[in-house]
Amino acid sequence: MKNIEILRIMSLRGPNIWTYRSTLEAWIDIGELEDFPSNTLPGFNQRLTSWLPTLIEHRCSYGERGGFVQRLQDGTWPGHILEHVTLELQNLAGMPGGFGKARSTSVRGVYKVAVRARHEQVTRAALHAARDLVMAAIEDKPFDVPATIVELRSMVDSRCLGPSTACIVEAAEERRIPSFRLTEGNLVQLGHGIRQRRIWTAETDQTSAIAESISSDKDLTKSLLQACGVPVPEGQLVESAAEAWEAAEDIGLPVVVKPSDANHGRGVFIDLNTQAEIETAYALALEEGSSVIVERFIRGNEHRLLIVGGRLAAAARGEPLSISADGKSTIRQLIDSQINSDPRRGELEECPLSLVLLDEEPVVRVELERQGFNGESIPPAGKQVLIQRNGNVSIDVTDLVHPSVAAAASLAARVVGLDIAGVDLVAEDISRPLEEQRGAIVEVNAGPGLLMHLKPAEGRPRPVGRAIIEHLFAAADNGRIPIVGVTGTHGKTTVSRLIAWQLHLSGNHVGLACGDGLYFAQRRVEKGDRANWESAQRVLINRAVQAAVFENSHDTILSEGLVYDRCQVGVVTNIDPADSSPQYYIGDAEEMVKVTRTQVDVVLPSGVAVLNAADPLVAGMAPLCDGEVIFFGLSPTLPVIAEQLEQDRRAVFVRNDQIMLAIGKNEMLLADITTVPLIARSKDSFQVENVLAAVAAAWALDISHDLMRAGIETFEMA
Repeated sequence: MKNIEILRIMSLRGPNIWTYRSTLEAWIDIGELEDFPSNTLPGFNQRLTSWLPTLIEHRCSYGERGGFVQRLQDGTWPGHILEHVTLELQNLAGMPGGFGKARSTSVRGVYKVAVRARHEQVTRAALHAARDLVMAAIEDKPFDVPATIVELRSMVDSRCLGPSTACIVEAAEERRIPSFRLTEGNLVQLGHGIRQRRIWTAETDQTSAIAESISSDKDLTKSLLQACGVPVPEGQLVESAAEAWEAAEDIGLPVVVKPSDANHGRGVFIDLNTQAEIETAYALALEEGSSVIVERFIRGNEHRLLIVGGRLAAAARGEPLSISADGKSTIRQLIDSQINSDPRRGELEECPLSLVLLDEEPVVRVELERQGFNGESIPPAGKQVLIQRNGNVSIDVTDLVHPSVAAAASLAARVVGLDIAGVDLVAEDISRPLEEQRGAIVEVNAGPGLLMHLKPAEGRPRPVGRAIIEHLFAAADNGRIPIVGVTGTHGKTTVSRLIAWQLHLSGNHVGLACGDGLYFAQRRVEKGDRANWESAQRVLINRAVQAAVFENSHDTILSEGLVYDRCQVGVVTNIDPADSSPQYYIGDAEEMVKVTRTQVDVVLPSGVAVLNAADPLVAGMAPLCDGEVIFFGLSPTLPVIAEQLEQDRRAVFVRNDQIMLAIGKNEMLLADITTVPLIARSKDSFQVENVLAAVAAAWALDISHDLMRAGIETFEMA
């Protein structure tokens, strides 16, 4: 029986043997299909490409458009096909990811399939859907591709980062600032340990709770702005419909009626001229908030100015929405055909414009009533019917903003106390000072949406994510703390603890996740093997941690990936020639090198790989390192160390029972091995190598010689 069975799925949440990024690795058994490549399955290729015509864009190993389709025609196996179909389903669902690999194992018919996974659950669903789709194509059975895409897209919309948060994270990635998603929502950590920052959509850890409370109280906001000279419309808080009319008469018609504590423009009624309009608007506004404000109506268009760190980052303008009657259709039908049919409108977060839903928007109903219509009215042909005084604010006007207007918006954000603010103002011409046209600031909003600036209906997108990252991180700040990763077959725990001890002596609050437990500032908070992804993440989210050391076993790399994207120092102690991981289809030490090299691959260009010169499998990884390499070994006569010193590079070794640090011909005595308790208690050479590895890592971290010496002479492996 031809079948594809999924044996196991592993979420590799960090750098792994496949790639630097989060990946889903599936083990599949194709059974009899091992004998049936794609070109031997009648009608399979035609069915697959008709269901997914966009597979033509996959370049595959040919490196050109149509490459994968050519592979199908030439004949390829289900593991490879499953990889590409999974990726394409993700692409069609709005979660792009081009990386994918399929590799056979030592067991006939069993393959490893790895695909980029921006969100584990979505990729899992795409993988299972891809398996069902491929089997349907093999068996010539129906498969509902559109319904599958809709289901996956729904998962993307509900589970992936929203567009505002995503654009900030993408800007962080451009700056090589690492990030963690801390919840299933939009709370994200940027950077590590003590240098981290946190964002939640367009709010940051600098956004004051007091400022946010002030911004939600429109009357309080207005009084504070007015006291500081910011132009605002005259108005007052009212407690009844009758009082609203009295206030309107005092202020002068026309007026605006709105909730005192709503946002996103809900329940805002503008250009009201009659008592009936004002009393109706009062009742509807009260449904959206706890109280109601009546204020002077300002002529002009609504504008949204995004202020980030006191500077204007972007500006957008809204315009009235209207429909043109044809004498046959109802207003409801005309709204759908002339407004909601715009492809830029929709309910998804990625749509820059919102749908106009007549039954859900009292502001629209009131506007129609003022013109003598309702949703079922059929206006005469040619009649222009106003739907909204201010439509979605989505026309970019950033380059038009007058400097004084930008300054007023910046002052408004500072008065309220927001580091990121959406300042709403009304003006006829944004390129002129507000005072010249009686323009005014009407609201200051915390956590402003960014989509209108990322995908404006007109004009060019603005790099608002970059502006927020520049506000959070200085130009030279990448949010990173010193991270040391240690891997190998033997000695990992000892080396990790000794490095952490030296960092501790140098004045750092150190987080350590290793085989002996989880440590903070040398205090063990959890016993047992904590050399895993979860414990390591706990170190990196700890705001007190100034440096981190992680032990990474081969099992961790194979089953979870590394918790960090890059590190300052990567240590490889050794690879036992007899080492293997058959439970992961890793059969020998040569294959284990591919696992171990992950630690070397992630060393920063400014970082250092610390490698065992006596182990040819380890020493051979040196060319894979983006940064510097320091070799360690028991003797300076080791060929690798001798060559290293000839090239005026660094090495750590033992000569005459003395630990030496050398750069080329320049040698420095660090300590006598007889003064090192770890070595004195055990005469085994591997313990000497452990100390040398830790010394080399400390040297790479610029720890002083005196502290290095004190570290190895006072360290106790309790």
